[in-house]
Amino acid sequence: MYKFTTKWADFDANKHMRHSAYNDFAAEARIRFFNEHKIDMNYFNQHQIGPILFKEETSFLKEILPGEDVKVNIELLGVSANGERWKIRHIIYKENGVKTAQIEVYGAWICYETRKLTTPPISIMQLFEAFEKTNDYKPILLKNE
Repeated sequence: MYKFTTKWADFDANKHMRHSAYNDFAAEARIRFFNEHKIDMNYFNQHQIGPILFKEETSFLKEILPGEDVKVNIELLGVSANGERWKIRHIIYKENGVKTAQIEVYGAWICYETRKLTTPPISIMQLFEAFEKTNDYKPILLKNE
């Protein structure tokens, strides 16, 4: 679980958290998880790969008000056998444990040189093993499988 302090810029004139702030917290939680497992910008540059998103779906459940901090949990919804494609679920909570949003992303790894999807190194496959899995986890089947 990753903790974040909300800031003034996260809110609009109606004192609602901006919809994009929820997605920013989810993205930062993913990056922190990668970094904890030594998958950082240096790693991406060394291996000439990086993550991309195809889809990001957010469900808003309860509002977050100015001054309320958040916690973000991330879980693996699915991954393809070769690790090329993945789905991650983020749950955003208020500090008191109230669930405020759910964000699901569908992504893959892209080769910096060819600009095409690619299978990741073994260390990224090991990263997927470190993820907590959702109750509804399902492997992603690719067309050629």
